[in-house]
Amino acid sequence: MAPRLYYKVGPKRMLPILVFWLFALAAFLLNANLGRTLMKALARSFLVLFFLVLFPAFARPQGGLDSKLIEGAKKEKRLVHWTTMTLSQSKQVVDAFQKKYPFIEMDLFRTGGDAMLNKIFTEDRAGSHLWDVILTRGDMFLPLMKRNLLASYRSPETKKIPADLFDKNGYWTGYYVNPYTLGYNTKWVKKEEVPKTYEELLNPKWKGQKISVDNTSYNLLAGLITAWGKDKAIAYFKRLAAQEPSVMRGDTNRVQLAAAGEFPLIISFAPIIQRATSEGAPIDWVPLEPVSVQVNPLLLGAKSAHPNAAKLFVDFVLSEEGQKQLVGLSRIPVREDVKPQPARLFGGYKRIVESPDGYENFSEVIRLYQEIFNIR
Repeated sequence: MAPRLYYKVGPKRMLPILVFWLFALAAFLLNANLGRTLMKALARSFLVLFFLVLFPAFARPQGGLDSKLIEGAKKEKRLVHWTTMTLSQSKQVVDAFQKKYPFIEMDLFRTGGDAMLNKIFTEDRAGSHLWDVILTRGDMFLPLMKRNLLASYRSPETKKIPADLFDKNGYWTGYYVNPYTLGYNTKWVKKEEVPKTYEELLNPKWKGQKISVDNTSYNLLAGLITAWGKDKAIAYFKRLAAQEPSVMRGDTNRVQLAAAGEFPLIISFAPIIQRATSEGAPIDWVPLEPVSVQVNPLLLGAKSAHPNAAKLFVDFVLSEEGQKQLVGLSRIPVREDVKPQPARLFGGYKRIVESPDGYENFSEVIRLYQEIFNIR
């Protein structure tokens, strides 16, 4: 059923008003004071009725904007979505969207962030712009923005999203987040012995391949530079590198190794550690404050062939329904009224969000990180 754009004022609604008018008139004839009171009340009701009849937009429900997008999307009939999220999870999101909007044909393409950026630039140089909306890493925002490849859209769903997780100008909106936390093997490390601060990670007892660090955790350094300043953050990471950590790539793989006892401590994304914990693996995690949070944003194409369908998709995945689906996918949603499982994944600690528009000097952060950990 199509959304109702305004409320009709029909005979059934008019009848009680007319009866009340007749009653007021009779009261006025019998009792002047009572009649005047009723006449004033009816005058106010008449003004309300007047505005409802002549200006139906005042009575318009919140679905008005959605109806315009829906009508536009019906004409476009198609949506091209590129993503860095896993293919299996992305398909579930697309299926849910198509179930709600079956008139939109979806083209889903999954790839890594660097490959996606290269593909977009290659197509742009050739004058081709195939994608409508992408879900990707935060560091892709500025390169695309500088080439004028992004469109602005402030979804009405952002009213339920914290201000540090979307762009007030509408050029990016977080879809889910990944906080860096400290995981520990529960068989190897007693809970009371787990480091509770970054400084405690530098205890000599954790030296010698006892801390697992990803060779691409650039956002962790970027976040602490934002929180502490460049000099303090770099000095800390040099001391961390002196602990001789195990440096390798792959968060899921490293979490599995930590659970298997390869190393007692691991710096990784909270949702990945929590997933292993929920499956019964001997691993848990604690936040080290400030927690550096990576945002995975949604970006709309400035040259999109299906702009209405793209906006409709963004509204859907940011809606309460769409964000609850993320919880089922072991992701951390951005909405304040949809909590991850468990809720402590994104609450109860101080955070520093790595905003997609804050990656201006990210290449320098990468260089420093690789230099500090001797990554070639």
